[in-house]
Amino acid sequence: MQEFDILIIGGSYAGLSAAMALGRARRRVLILDTGRPCNRQTPHSHNFLTQDGATPAALRARAIEQVLQYPTIELRADEALTAASVEGGFRIETAAGTSIKARKVVLATGITDMLPALPGFAECWGISVLHCPYCHGYEVADQRLGVLGNGDVGFEFARLIRQWSAQLTLFTDGPATLTESQRATLARHLVGVVETPIRGLAHDQGQLRAVQLADGSSYPLDGVFARVPFALPGTLAQQLGCAITEMGYVQVDDFQRTSVAGVYAAGDNTTPMRAVAAAVAAGSKAGAVLNKELIDESFT
Repeated sequence: MQEFDILIIGGSYAGLSAAMALGRARRRVLILDTGRPCNRQTPHSHNFLTQDGATPAALRARAIEQVLQYPTIELRADEALTAASVEGGFRIETAAGTSIKARKVVLATGITDMLPALPGFAECWGISVLHCPYCHGYEVADQRLGVLGNGDVGFEFARLIRQWSAQLTLFTDGPATLTESQRATLARHLVGVVETPIRGLAHDQGQLRAVQLADGSSYPLDGVFARVPFALPGTLAQQLGCAITEMGYVQVDDFQRTSVAGVYAAGDNTTPMRAVAAAVAAGSKAGAVLNKELIDESFT
């Protein structure tokens, strides 16, 4: 069995950031990563100081290059399948058939977006069907935009996106469940409401052209904002006994500690604030706190 100080499951921004902090603390770290980041279709990353506009692939490649300069860090293309507490730490079995023991674990697995079976949606996801206006709103400002949503969620999302464009339409994909007050508010701000069910998204290699409706009509648009359900990849957090929040995230405290001693979590699997900058910050914090925990256990 191979042994490490820390096993980091997930090698995107949060996991790599945690690894850098731990590598600089001279801890022996193994990162397992499947190479399937949730933003793999996104052309550019924004709202991250010094890296605004870089491609996600370039950011990750540069991060890996820098992290692996620290000789105590190892990155493997492998998937953790099972995890359990054992004496002195945790035991993880991987898809490659490797058994790993680590004193501590960092869950940085991100999340899996559960995309609707709507023609064109998956192809446009991250390109012109967007989830975060702070990451992508500036690039589509003043263009023809849509919001997919209904009820309170749709209303609040439309209010948010209206900051970026006055050419905005809310698509409820069926009868609207808006209150009369919400309808009146949207109307005052010239936000249209379309209740006709959506048939699909017309696009050109992921660039939205129009929302197509079930009655044969269509709305030419340049971008759509949508929030989709998500799931935690695999069941590692549950296998370890980590508490899960009502929203479906791994529960952590202000120092990225889960409800299980010795298990930390950072990145998109812990918060709805999905942003590269937030993931990097959380990973760095987790690495520093984790190193202090190891010191507290051994320096007595």
